Amino acid sequence: MTRNLQEHILNVASELFYSQGIKTTGVDAVVKAAGTTKMSLYKYYPSKDDLVLAHLSKSRAKLQAYIQEYLFKAGTDPGRQLLAVFDAFGDLQANPAFRGCPFINAAAEFADSGSPIQQTAAEFSEGFRALLSDLAARAGVRDPEPLSKQLAMLIAGAMVGEQMRRGTENMRLAREAAEILIASARD
Repeated sequence: MTRNLQEHILNVASELFYSQGIKTTGVDAVVKAAGTTKMSLYKYYPSKDDLVLAHLSKSRAKLQAYIQEYLFKAGTDPGRQLLAVFDAFGDLQANPAFRGCPFINAAAEFADSGSPIQQTAAEFSEGFRALLSDLAARAGVRDPEPLSKQLAMLIAGAMVGEQMRRGTENMRLAREAAEILIASARD
C-alpha cells in the first residue's frame, strides 16, 4: 500500500503539473486530488521541489521510452531514426492533452540557473541532444554536434509553437527542414 500511495501521489501531481503548471499547482491541490493528506505527501516527498523533481524524473523515463519505441520502429538505419524522433514528437502533439514539453515548461517556470528544477530540465535537454548527436554520427554526418543542436532547436521550436497555437503542423515542417539539414550534413 505504501508504494502504491507514493506512486498515486506522483501520478496525480504529474497530471496537475503538466496540465495546470507547476507553480500554479499547490500542495493542497495535489493532496485534494490524490485523496490523501499533507502528512502522507510529505512522508514521500519532503518538499514540493522533491515532488517536482520526481515528476520530471518520471517524465524523462516516459519520454525516453516513447522515443525508443519510435527508434525501434524505424529499423536500424540511423538516418531514418533521426527522422523518427520528429514523428514521435508529432504524435505526442496530436494528443488532445498535449501541453508542451514538460522540460521546456519547467525551465520556463524555474528560470534561475541555480534551481535544481532548471538543472534537471537542462540535463534532459543535453541528454536528448546527445542522442541526436549519436544518431547523426552513426548516420554518417561529418560533424554531428552542430546538426544535433539544429535538430534539437527545430524540435523545441515546433513543440513551443504547437503549444501556443494548436494545429499548426509545426513538427511536420520541422521534420521537412530536418531532412534538408541531414542531407546537407552528409554531403
